[in-house]
Amino acid sequence: MSFSALKKQSNLTNLLDEYQKQSSPETKSFDDDRFWKPELDKSGNGYAVIRFMPAPEGEEIPWVRMFSHSFQGPGGWYIENSLTTINKNDPVGDVNRRLWNSGSEADKETARRQKRKLSYYANICVVSDPKHPEHEGKVFLYKFGKKIFDKVMEAMQPQFEDETPVNPFDLWKGANFKLKIRKVDGFWNYDKSEFDAPAVLNEDESVMEAAYNSSHGLKQFHESTNFKTYDELKEKMERVLGEVRDNRTAEQISQDVEDSFGPSDETKPPFSGGTPTTTSTPSDTMEYFEKLATT
Repeated sequence: MSFSALKKQSNLTNLLDEYQKQSSPETKSFDDDRFWKPELDKSGNGYAVIRFMPAPEGEEIPWVRMFSHSFQGPGGWYIENSLTTINKNDPVGDVNRRLWNSGSEADKETARRQKRKLSYYANICVVSDPKHPEHEGKVFLYKFGKKIFDKVMEAMQPQFEDETPVNPFDLWKGANFKLKIRKVDGFWNYDKSEFDAPAVLNEDESVMEAAYNSSHGLKQFHESTNFKTYDELKEKMERVLGEVRDNRTAEQISQDVEDSFGPSDETKPPFSGGTPTTTSTPSDTMEYFEKLATT
């Protein structure tokens, strides 16, 4: 939709409806200047303020999600986008179902190690980035997990009656997101992150319009070129799990490692197949909450 039409629309209700259609339950990501990611300071903490952007013009949903698998076996690492992202059968998923239903606790543990990982992608405007102030005011793609997405959903459908629902993707009535990161047991923890009070992103609408127009398209994440075929994934899975002999040349093995982890200079785009890979699912999050309640 156009910027002028965006201002007239408050789409919280449809966002919530769209979310209900998702069944709930990562993709590799290398350096790419389209993407923003926070950094920790010397004390191991990180802080930044970002604003989630509306769906890009011509698209309906302001985020996409991607399922992926990442595990190590006798034959190396398996790091691939899951075909379940685009509602197709995936060989790892098929194997995991058989393992889970075998009745063996050892098989269940293997299935857990090989389970899908979930990531979300959205456009964000960086409001404050103490580590990289040159990013402030610019729009990037941002990869995040279920913890942050849950906070987005909590803002849209708060649990208590004295809390007012907020559409974080609204440039006028939305709210900045204060990203607070701590290291807990060696992992990044986002529990203290929170939304600020609702406020317009910028009083100068020309600035907001420029930011909106610089958003990155999200539909590209759904393109089939970002996914290997079922047979290709099955062959790699069996090789990683040691079920078939590895007859590849040294050059082929080197290329496969690069495809999984990225080239040594980390200049490769963050998804196998070229363009980024992510996706929305079940009816694309309820048709983006049924295109966000029209008002």
